[in-house]
Amino acid sequence: MELQSNPQLLWFIGIYAILMVSVGIYMSKKVSNSADFILAGKSLGPIVLMGTLLATWTGSGSISGGETSVAYSFGIIPSLLLMIPTVIGIFILYIIAPKIRAFGKYTISGILEAKYGSTARNIASVIVILAYVGIVSYQMTGLGFILNITTGMSVELGTIIAAILIIFLAMIGGLRSVSQTDAISGFLMVGGLLITVPIIISVAGGWDTIVSNVPESHLTSTGGLTTIQLMGYLIPSLFLLLSDQNMYQRLAASNSDRSSKKAAISWLIVMLLISPAISIIAFTSRSLFPDIDPGMALMATTTALPLGVGGILLAAAAAFIITTGNSYLLSAATNMTYDVYGKYINKHPSDKQQLLMTKVFIVVLGVISFLLISFFPTVLEVQMYSYTVYGAGITPAILAVFFWKRVTAIGGISSMIAGVITTLVWELVLQTPFEINSSVISVPVAIIVLIIVSLITQKHSNVQS
Repeated sequence: MELQSNPQLLWFIGIYAILMVSVGIYMSKKVSNSADFILAGKSLGPIVLMGTLLATWTGSGSISGGETSVAYSFGIIPSLLLMIPTVIGIFILYIIAPKIRAFGKYTISGILEAKYGSTARNIASVIVILAYVGIVSYQMTGLGFILNITTGMSVELGTIIAAILIIFLAMIGGLRSVSQTDAISGFLMVGGLLITVPIIISVAGGWDTIVSNVPESHLTSTGGLTTIQLMGYLIPSLFLLLSDQNMYQRLAASNSDRSSKKAAISWLIVMLLISPAISIIAFTSRSLFPDIDPGMALMATTTALPLGVGGILLAAAAAFIITTGNSYLLSAATNMTYDVYGKYINKHPSDKQQLLMTKVFIVVLGVISFLLISFFPTVLEVQMYSYTVYGAGITPAILAVFFWKRVTAIGGISSMIAGVITTLVWELVLQTPFEINSSVISVPVAIIVLIIVSLITQKHSNVQS
């Protein structure tokens, strides 16, 4: 089938954008202080909380990278396996949600500082900002590509539109407005994907026709990937989710422990529905459009669907991307305000100053994210890099805070440094040898360093005492 853009699809994007901006402006009027802006006044109930968790986690990484690229490039089974990290991650977050709320910190760096000291906070802040700016950047470019392939709009213009929407929605009302727009977007996503699956299979001629049109390797359990290469796609998302500051902030913003647990369970159930839907749509796209960029697999199907269905799917995809982008941008700006500005520039800021600086940092980091796009050729590449820098640098240390009493400050800090350095060396210096994602190397290194250094320094502490 020939891929042809349809400018009429722009109407659906326009309606979605107007709705999101209107909700954002309305909710911004309810922001009275920095706590409202960053943690929504700890007022989120289970439904809105579930929606914002879902929308934040499932963005361009799923629509243009993750499940989509893997299903198109390697097959349906490897793509379905990407659900495993999400299921494990949500289950662990369900367990530790009350502890996260009890800490009451605005950033993941604050939790690490409470356990390991100010050095850990500084390192974590750098890691969060580096990773989150990368994540925001591929949300922008992801929407740019989507608008190009579906409506004919230039990638450059589409990316600029994405950047403006993401920055504006993050800045206008913080988590107070982002959580509401996330919830609306989350339900739009679920509906759009579930409606699309049976229709696109029918358009493609049925499942037997789809299977007959894809390479034989795409029907195997690994899709031609080695086990180590496959693990390189599974590990980064798990280790990002387990310590994702966005998720911690949202759980901390819930109105009770019960709400946070209800939201986590609902989030898990919905993910079990939409992750396979994304995989099936992208796999079907391989049959329909065998020569397109893998990152465009899901969005290409909007041009083959009836206008109404294609428009709903396009709006749902835009929802995934914009809500993820503004959430990560808000989170990174929070780090800049509390971990840089509040610690080194103005140690006694007023609440008004904190609120103002968070909005300023949203704009600054948003512009940097936009400029970063040119350094990464594909969404999947920057996704894996960003996930791994964060997952290896933060997750082992943060999980030890909740699950291992014997961890020491030196052990936690050493683990963070080892995870980041190993990732950067593997990705940037060695240029990803054997096409193995750095997470396969850097995460085990970070865990081993955490354990060994903690045990050694603990022994020394015992001897000195």
